[in-house]
Order: sequence, then C-alpha cells, then structure tokens
Amino acid sequence: MTIQVIVLNGGSSSGKSGIVRCLQAELPTPWLAAAIDTFVDSLPVSLRSAGEGIEFAEGGGVTIGEEFRKLEAAWREGVAAMARAGARVIIDDVFLGGPASQEPWRKALTGLHVLWVGVRCASEVAEAREIARGDRPRGMAAAQAEKVHRGVSYDLEVDTTHMESLACARTIAAQAT
Repeated sequence: MTIQVIVLNGGSSSGKSGIVRCLQAELPTPWLAAAIDTFVDSLPVSLRSAGEGIEFAEGGGVTIGEEFRKLEAAWREGVAAMARAGARVIIDDVFLGGPASQEPWRKALTGLHVLWVGVRCASEVAEAREIARGDRPRGMAAAQAEKVHRGVSYDLEVDTTHMESLACARTIAAQAT
C-alpha cells in the first residue's frame, strides 16, 4: 500500500510545520503541504473575528462560525481532490473537536491511503515555543496540547518534547514509504 496522504494532528506550537518541512526534504518523491494555518491566512479579514469566521482569544480559546465551517469543508474536499489527482499531500491540522474533527477528514479522504499521525508535545514546551514565536495568543498551546488528541485514533505518534523535527520526520517517512 502506497501512502498518498499524511495527516498530522497536534496542538498549536507542537512542531507540525517543522515536521512538514523535514518530511518534504526526506521523502523520496515530492509532497505538497496543506496547513490549516495557510487556510486561515487565506480568509478575508471579515472572517477573522467573532460571528461567522474564526476568532482567537487570550487563554487559548478558539471560536468557529458557520461560514468558516463551510469554507473549511470546501478546502478539505479540495485537498482530497489533489490527492485523488495524483499529488501526495501532507496535511497539518489541529483537531479542536478531537474525533469530531477527524471524521470530516476521514470522509473527505475515503478511498485514499492515509497515514494518521499524532504530534504530541508537553504543554510547557509548546507554551515556551508559543511565547518565542510571538504570533499566537498566549495560552493556546497549553489549552490544545492534550485536548486535540483525546479520542483521536492514529497509525503513529511522535513527540516533539525531546525529539527534533527531523527525527520525527524520519520516523514518519519510514512508515509512509
């Protein structure tokens, strides 16, 4: 079975983006990156506030509106369509709703060979990364560190608390090839 899609789920500042970059360098064939952060950055400013879009609050809260959910569903289907068209894709997401967030991906990726990967990181380490990056509301990393994994099933888990992105990528690549 040839893996067509790798899905990384982990909290904010857990190291997913670094792992994606390392995977792209380590895997023997080209892989596209599809990150939830890129999707959020593509939204119009009108959807980056309370109501219909997405809102980030101090303390780590994230509120999702109906218009965001509709656009996210379309994005998910588009990513799946790329994989069905022959592109290999690494998805970087945050399952805020645990298994309820994994299920729409399972549905969209039906018929594709998927490697589900949990990216764990101790909350205090993720929180330190969050402070260092300076582009996230304080508290988001700690609030999401465990929450995003509760009830989610994986083929593989890596932990960036003491493991570098490259080592995690190599572990994942060994399962994907």
